[in-house]
Amino acid sequence: MIELKTPAEIDRMHVTGRFVAEVLTEVGSIADVGVNLMDLEHHVRGMIQRRGAESCYWDYAPSFGKGPFRNVICLAVNDAVLHGLPHDYSLRDGDVLTADLAVKIDGWAADSARTIIVGTPAEEDLRIIHATEEALEAAIEVARPGNRLGDISAAIWAVARDYGYPVNTEFGGHGIGRTMHEELHIPNKGKAGRGLKLQAGLTVALEPWFARTTDKIIFDDDGWTIRSADGSRTAHSEHTVAITEDGPLLLTRREHETPVAPLSTKDSGRVE
Repeated sequence: MIELKTPAEIDRMHVTGRFVAEVLTEVGSIADVGVNLMDLEHHVRGMIQRRGAESCYWDYAPSFGKGPFRNVICLAVNDAVLHGLPHDYSLRDGDVLTADLAVKIDGWAADSARTIIVGTPAEEDLRIIHATEEALEAAIEVARPGNRLGDISAAIWAVARDYGYPVNTEFGGHGIGRTMHEELHIPNKGKAGRGLKLQAGLTVALEPWFARTTDKIIFDDDGWTIRSADGSRTAHSEHTVAITEDGPLLLTRREHETPVAPLSTKDSGRVE
């Protein structure tokens, strides 16, 4: 069942969203060469506890995954992109790190992810991160009453296609509100004008993620961490968005975060 949220309920989700944004900003500021993923995990645990928030990941046990997820943040490195299980790994120069966080405060959830580069960035890694951020902005722009769910999927796909990145449709965006995953699957590839008509009060997590040269995925032995099947590097950007009569309201935008500008065809290094 799809639940439309009232303006007051969206305001409460916005409170959670601001906290999620704060945590991801903190993770980005302390992730550095030599920092262990478990140190990041425990730092985030402390932030959640001090805020009186509740992790949406702890004890999360969907049909995929090996047993309950017993961490509060997903941390994925390089060719890993989704559901990265924090483990004993110290970040190295040039690593690509994706941090994905979902929490609830007073019963309302928000979910967001960002990909950063630790130390010295490689141009191709900057490019794929930029592509996911641009795709996310394009998806947010069409998240308006009267548009269709397929418009969101098509907007993401159009950016991926322009950059030459293949798109996996097994994991994508979703509804969110009282729980992390509410009804609605929003694939990162689709046709405009198709699917559910968007209404004010709908709250969704939009999350384009790409691998450089494949749309296939594999799971680590931990049963959680998802990687590109060919080992190519990945990136993932996600925000929680409320659809309102006045347009999309971004509930998890980080402080000082601004919309990304599309790279020019010359600068994009498009892969044909």
